Amino acid sequence: MAARKSSSRSRRGGRKYGQKAGKKVERAMHEMKRGQLKSGRSGKKVTSRKQAIAIGLSEARRADGKVPRKSTSRRKK
Repeated sequence: MAARKSSSRSRRGGRKYGQKAGKKVERAMHEMKRGQLKSGRSGKKVTSRKQAIAIGLSEARRADGKVPRKSTSRRKK
């Protein structure tokens, strides 16, 4: 009889990112691939995959999607 692993996700209470966040990131990635995704104030074309994901998550936060808080730098003691 094999022992079951209890995943940390199930103890946490579901998914880390909500469905709305996934849709926003997916849309941002498609726009980036088509060359139509622009960054905030400067309006320059986004070429980085990481930047496209960040833009999608930021839009999901503004639309009240389930997205974890941005990580802040912690002070070392």
